[in-house]
Amino acid sequence: QVQLVESGGGLVQAGGSLRLSCAASGSILSINAMAWYRQAPGKQRELVARITSRGGTNYADSVKGRFTISRDNANNTGYLQMNSLKPEDTGVYFCNADLIIGALQYGYWGQGTQVTVSS
Repeated sequence: QVQLVESGGGLVQAGGSLRLSCAASGSILSINAMAWYRQAPGKQRELVARITSRGGTNYADSVKGRFTISRDNANNTGYLQMNSLKPEDTGVYFCNADLIIGALQYGYWGQGTQVTVSS
């Protein structure tokens, strides 16, 4: 069974750091783009950061200079390092990945991990 599993969320004070992980498991040939989204209460899900299979990255303006997305292709794992956290970073963070299974590409979502930043 193919799945994405996030970990690393939690409660942190403003100015602190967290590192999120997203591990893909199952019969995966490879992974193309990986991304992190977040959803705050009462708001739409928004893109936080994205990384291509070759390592190209892009970030939401609100997290530039504070968050870093990376990946470990050998272990089918993606990461989001979050520094200088602010209360407005609070939300459920979801991993999204384009997985190559057999000859086709499928978009998968993780179950989400809660990040809460206290002021």
